[in-house]
This record gives sequence, structure tokens and C-alpha cells, in this order.
Amino acid sequence: MTSLPSPSPDAQDERRFAAVYRVRASAGTIEARAGAIALEQSVELPLAAVRDARVRDEVVGRVDGIVPAGDGAFDVTIALATETTGGEAGQLINMLFGNASLLDDVALVDVRFPAGFARGFGGPRHGIAGLRARCGALARPLTCSALKPQGLSPEDLAALAGSLARAGIDVIKDDHGLADQASAPFEARVRAVQRAVAAANRARGATTLYAPNLTGDYATMQRRAAFARDEGVGMLMLAPMVSGVASLAALAQDAGVPILAHPALAGVARIAAPALLGTLFRLFGADATIFPNFAGRFGYTRDTCRALADAARGPLHGLLPALPVPAGGMTLARVAEMRAFFGDDAMLLIGGDLLMAREGLGARCRAFVDAVAAPVEVA
Repeated sequence: MTSLPSPSPDAQDERRFAAVYRVRASAGTIEARAGAIALEQSVELPLAAVRDARVRDEVVGRVDGIVPAGDGAFDVTIALATETTGGEAGQLINMLFGNASLLDDVALVDVRFPAGFARGFGGPRHGIAGLRARCGALARPLTCSALKPQGLSPEDLAALAGSLARAGIDVIKDDHGLADQASAPFEARVRAVQRAVAAANRARGATTLYAPNLTGDYATMQRRAAFARDEGVGMLMLAPMVSGVASLAALAQDAGVPILAHPALAGVARIAAPALLGTLFRLFGADATIFPNFAGRFGYTRDTCRALADAARGPLHGLLPALPVPAGGMTLARVAEMRAFFGDDAMLLIGGDLLMAREGLGARCRAFVDAVAAPVEVA
């Protein structure tokens, strides 16, 4: 049994990045499984078939550690060559977990990058401070709600957005199911919603950001992003696992506004949520990342949510921090709890619990806004 310390990010040279896999195996087979995964995620050949000395020394994956993880599993740290990624977001995901994702006894649980390699992706272009400045919210959590349900007209969605903005919600996002449906085509929806938000902003003398959902191939996303910016939109949203992490990375380069990453489809891959939604989405340029909060509609635990928030906000080779956005069935009654758990550097997303107020929507939204400004003891 090999048990080696996992390299810290600062200890790595620029030629290798570390992937940590949780592998179900017996003590007698784990070394062979680890070696097989290292080959699968690098050269995809038996080692005997690799005749070039440089490839064997510099490209083939290297097992750097095998540590028992309990319940018949081991955490295997494999050092992979940065050159194999070509500096591309999609190829990085491929080298981290492309073929290994097809192995039902393997999950990707952590990733660690050398400094120069990480900085090459750029990370968030606005980060927490940039989002706070745009919203004028300098010392409290940001508030967020969603336009839903699907099937409403642009006019109906705009009326809803106006109510949310007049109540002081910081960020209004499209429901992730809104795309370019006949009931609310993208351009008609964005124009109507942004005008309603802008009118509310003028009336309040404050700033609410609208984040329309970008879908389609990347050329379409580019056109829609340009249209949204021309309409005065202050934020954009996409689901990187639906549209592709390469789309997120490309959009971050020229979006000009903060990007909100949605977690749709993130659950189909056996990649730990802190690594995917926290570290990788941030690496590729998300300024804020939505995730299912504990005790909501989904099954994330308190520890997972804590680790995800830490990955989004913690040190990462000088990249700006991303704002964690706990969501998924959250209610007004839980605002104080969420504030105590996540602290002020968070965006609290409540949708259905606000919309159920119907005619009382404005009052309920104002109660949400007041709740994030009230004193609370941070955990």
C-alpha cells in the first residue's frame, strides 16, 4: 500500500496539476486501480505501449498518493501534466474526469492547480467586490430571486421583474428553464424585463441587476449576450454543464458584466460539488455560483455547502473570489440561518417562497430585503 502526502497547490510545479479520486477498491487491488486511472486520464494506453521517454516521464499520469477514505474506498491523488489541457477549459475537464467518469467505482473529489496554470484561465472578472459595487450592497448578503414559471409572456415576466426590483431585490435572474420559447422569445423577454428593471432603478435611485439566461450554441450565446448588453443588462447567466465549460470560459473574456453560473446538469457527473461548482466554475470565470443549499429540495449536506462556499471564496492563486449563491427551495424563514452559516459574502436566492405571496409579493420581497440587512451573529 502506498500512502504519500498529497501535494499542496503551492508545492506543485507548473508542469503538473493534482486530481484526487475516490475509488472503491480492496486494499489488495487499489494500487493497480490507481495506476490504471493514471494511465486512463493521461495517455489512455498500457505503459508498455508508451515508447517515447519524454512522454513516459512528463505526460503519463503519476500516482502521488493513496490514502484510505473509509467504507471500502481510497483517495487517490494523481499528478497530471498541464500540457495535456492545452489551456482549454473543456480539455481540462476531459483530462480531469473524461474517461474516468465512465468507471462507476470512481469519483473526482478535489483538484489542485499550480499558480501560473490557474491564473491562465482568468477566473472571475468582477468577483465579490465587483458585484457589491454594481448593486451598491457593500456590507450585507446580496438578495436574488427568479422569474418563473415558464409559459408567461414577456409582459408578464417584466411586470414580475418590476415588482421584485421596486422591492429592492439586488439580482433578478431568469429561471434556468427560460431560453427562446415561443411564449417568451429571448430578445422580447430581455428587452421587456430590462426596461421594467431600469424603470424601477430610476424610481428607487438604486441598482437591481437582471441576469438573462444564455442558451444555444456559442455563436448564438454571443449574439444574445451582445443584445442583452445593448439593452443595458448588468449580468448574464448560463449553466456551464449544459452549455459547456468552454462557453463559460469564452464568455468571461468578453462579457463585460458579471456572470452567474447555474448548476443544472452538474449532478450527472461524479464530481464533488465543491470542486465543480466552487473551484472549477470559478476558475473558468463565474463571478457567482448557484448551488442547492442544505435542507432544501436537494440532498447537499451542511459540510458540502460549507466546503463549496470556501472553494468559491477562498484563496486561489490570486484569482478573484466568486460569490456563493445558496438556493433550491429556500424560504424567508431561513434567511437568518443562512446568513449565520454563510456570512455576508453570499447571495441568497429565494424564488417560489416569494412568488407564493401573489398580491403580497412586494411586501414579502421587502421583508426579504430587510432580513438580509438585520443584525445577525455569523457562525
